[in-house]
Amino acid sequence: GDDNNGGGDQSSGEDTAAVTTDAPSDSDSSDSAPSPPPPPSAPPKKSESVLDAQLRPSEVVLELNRHIVGQHDAKRAVAIAMRNRWRRRQLPKELMKEVTPRNVLMIGPTGCGKTEVARRMAALCDAPFIKVEATKFTEVGYHGRDVDQIVRDLMDVSMALTKKRQTEKLRETAKSLVEERILDLLTGPSTGGNADARSRETFRDMLRRGALDEQTIEVDVPESKGGGDGGAGFILGGDNGSGNPSIAAISELMRNMGTQGGGKRGPPTERKKMPIGEARDVILEVELERLLENVDLKKEAVQAVEESGIVFMDEIDKICTSRDFTSRSADASAEGVQRDLLPLVEGTTISTKYGNVNTDYILFIASGAFHAVKPSDMLPELQGRLPIRVELNGLTEEDLYRILTEPVANLLRQQTELLATEGVTLTFHDDAVREIARMAALLNRTVENIGARRLHTVVERIMEHLSFDAAEMEEGTELVVDKGLVKERLGEVMISSDLSRYIL
Repeated sequence: GDDNNGGGDQSSGEDTAAVTTDAPSDSDSSDSAPSPPPPPSAPPKKSESVLDAQLRPSEVVLELNRHIVGQHDAKRAVAIAMRNRWRRRQLPKELMKEVTPRNVLMIGPTGCGKTEVARRMAALCDAPFIKVEATKFTEVGYHGRDVDQIVRDLMDVSMALTKKRQTEKLRETAKSLVEERILDLLTGPSTGGNADARSRETFRDMLRRGALDEQTIEVDVPESKGGGDGGAGFILGGDNGSGNPSIAAISELMRNMGTQGGGKRGPPTERKKMPIGEARDVILEVELERLLENVDLKKEAVQAVEESGIVFMDEIDKICTSRDFTSRSADASAEGVQRDLLPLVEGTTISTKYGNVNTDYILFIASGAFHAVKPSDMLPELQGRLPIRVELNGLTEEDLYRILTEPVANLLRQQTELLATEGVTLTFHDDAVREIARMAALLNRTVENIGARRLHTVVERIMEHLSFDAAEMEEGTELVVDKGLVKERLGEVMISSDLSRYIL
């Protein structure tokens, strides 16, 4: 195990090469010759190194570069934080307890990519990840959501992830069970006779070819009641009791009592006639549920949250009040929320409907624009719990030009593809794109700096007439956006913005 860790962290190039060459040869050998038993320990090692390759900091930064322009410091900080989660899991048990994650605070003006970094990060990592806005929470004792809800929501995410992962593992087993069940319905249960086996194999062959997909059979499917998932037709608490674990537990109990009224386990079923093509999916779901009963999903989900959960807290500056004002704020979602966040970020135990969750090793990434307040206006204890500071830069004219052209799904490509659905070809001249970036940067300087979001305003303004008329145009029409058109469409905006600054 130790050699692996060293190698994984030192020589990234060799490792990736090893992974890429390994993968095809593994699958080839398994396809051609299923007999040789020697490499039973190889698959876990391979999956570990594949995971290792995905989470390498350089890989994470490369992936983020496809969608986000600039902000290298933020990308590096996030990539290192993610990699350190993996490194910690490779440590010996006694040392692993001592290593806590280094939480990150991202500071930068609005529209420069803080939230986008989090969104793309969630897609990359297989860990339970949740993005929350700090402004949605109120301090304990007020009506609203308290910060413990963050961990409960994270547990729901983890539960869904774990269920999905286990379902994929069990899918092949379930598929073979589905085949047997459909054959039982077609030919009756197997009695072991030769003729019986032959007719069963004939049916199996026809079933696999899809020749029987139109044949109707009777299947037991779970009953669908109006009251949600098959159980009691009422909900306690406004939000299905999710805000309160005791209410959630009572709802669960009521549901179970409703389902077990008949003395048999599982939700009540009803018999329906349907073609085999449709029945296959229905039976597959039932079989998967039955197989999942033997897996301890809750334990696995809790462990996933405690060991590799990531919480991204946006708008953290909106719960700060400036130190210049000596009067205490009466806002229920200000200083009090910071106080409630302290134990959560430091490490505490939260009770959820899946069991108690310890937050010692959850990684917290906070971000805020800090326009009206300074990072030093946060509670000193909370500042101390967010040790890694990353400053994101405001966007220049050159950055805005790159945002319009470089990301995989940039704004110009989106507009081109949207009009292509009407059979209209749209092209942007390079000088037009430069002009759009220049105008956006100018508006950001003169009116209000809203970063890359300004590009949406500018591009929509230019596209307004073209989008409106595109539906009436003949197929194959070619539209060109040049510098003249951009100036003409944005001239009014610039004039009106100049005037609006002086009109009271």
